[in-house]
Amino acid sequence: QVQLVESGGGSAHAGDSLRLSCKASGAGRYGMGWFRQASVKEREFVASISFIGGSPVYVPSVKGRLNISREKPSNTMFLQMNDMKTEDTGDYYCAANTSQIMGGPEADEYDYWGKGTRVTVSS
Repeated sequence: QVQLVESGGGSAHAGDSLRLSCKASGAGRYGMGWFRQASVKEREFVASISFIGGSPVYVPSVKGRLNISREKPSNTMFLQMNDMKTEDTGDYYCAANTSQIMGGPEADEYDYWGKGTRVTVSS
C-alpha cells in the first residue's frame, strides 16, 4: 500500500517558478511520475523518475523548464517548475508504479495516485 500526498501548488505568473512535492509512504521499490489535468483536457503525463532517482522522462512540452527529482531518505518526489507558462495550469497528480522501478508515461501502469494539487498560471 502506498499513500501519496502532493503539496506546493498555487498561483503564479508566467515566467515564475514553483516547486511541487509528493510525499510517499509505504515500503517498496517503485517508479513515480507526475501527471496533470487541465479543466477541459484529459490527464496527461508530465514527467517520471525511477526508484533510485534516475532515468527522468519528460513530455516534450516541459523539457528544459521542469525538473523532476526524488529524495530517497524522505521518500519525496519533487517537480521544480521554472519559466512557467499559462499552459502549465492544471491539477497535478503524483503517482506510483509498484510493478516496476522505472516510471514511464503510461498512466494505466500506475496503481497509486495522490489527490492532486492545483497550479494556476496567469499571463
